[in-house]
Amino acid sequence: MPSIQLDTLDGCGLAIGGYPRFRYDARGGGALGHLSSPGAEGLHDVQFDPAGVVIPELCSRNTRQLGLPLPPFLHIAIVPTALAGQLDPASGQLSLQFQARFRFRIGSLYAAPDLLVDTRLSTGAVASRRHRLAGRPLDAAGEGVLVGVATVPPCGDPWLDRFLGLPDEALALLRCRLQSV
Repeated sequence: MPSIQLDTLDGCGLAIGGYPRFRYDARGGGALGHLSSPGAEGLHDVQFDPAGVVIPELCSRNTRQLGLPLPPFLHIAIVPTALAGQLDPASGQLSLQFQARFRFRIGSLYAAPDLLVDTRLSTGAVASRRHRLAGRPLDAAGEGVLVGVATVPPCGDPWLDRFLGLPDEALALLRCRLQSV
């Protein structure tokens, strides 16, 4: 099976509940994956080992909300547990099932239970109760925009569940590049 490289780029975004969207520079993240032979419809299965998927944490260096950086003590780590889907090279359409644990902490003072996210990231459009956004198919250079909406269940911490209004929706916008290696 041929290998492919997924690289995360600047201009990403995340939103949860009714809060404004975070603008997130995810440069430096990525994963090495495998591409299957095309099926009858020309689609390739895409598989990434979640242990090898690197996604930079959201912090004051790379994340802004309402034009301001996150407070320096706030960190949100993203720990992927699944990333796989399908690619249509003819149209540039890419769809990936993404599962991850989001780890919210305030310095060494507070670490919340993981927020569990399970969503389909796609170059198509998403529409939900709170969010409406369109992705962009991969271009000739392999660059595109994946979008997805997930329902985030309560994490079990009464304070964080109340603060975020969980359960509620989360929106992801991922600018990326997918290339053969």
